[in-house]
Amino acid sequence: MELHRGRLIDHVHLRTRDLAASKRFYQAAFEVLGIELILDEDHFFGDELWVDVGESSSHVHLAFQAKDRETVDRFHAAVLAAGGKDNGKPGERAYHPGYYAAFVFDPDGNNIEAVYHGPYKRSTPSVKLEF
Repeated sequence: MELHRGRLIDHVHLRTRDLAASKRFYQAAFEVLGIELILDEDHFFGDELWVDVGESSSHVHLAFQAKDRETVDRFHAAVLAAGGKDNGKPGERAYHPGYYAAFVFDPDGNNIEAVYHGPYKRSTPSVKLEF
């Protein structure tokens, strides 16, 4: 078995009251961002982002990396169409030069962002784990 993981965070765990609504939202986001939904079961979905059903939902800020500005724009449109609520249209932010992002609330009120930091070169695309 071979897995590829991100560079900083192993996983983020969110709780939802409505798994179907969350799955629609994150599948739309993942499709645009080029992220594969690895595990998809009746009571959870995810991998690095793990979402399952709970009596209460969590409220966090989660930022996904986008490969360019156009991907940020497409992310925003796709997740709004999949049930998200606008929390900041695509555009430059004052965080640092070239910071281009869009913000939306997922069905449980989590603040989800797609961000492009400007041109960069990764030291590696992911960490490769072999079992």
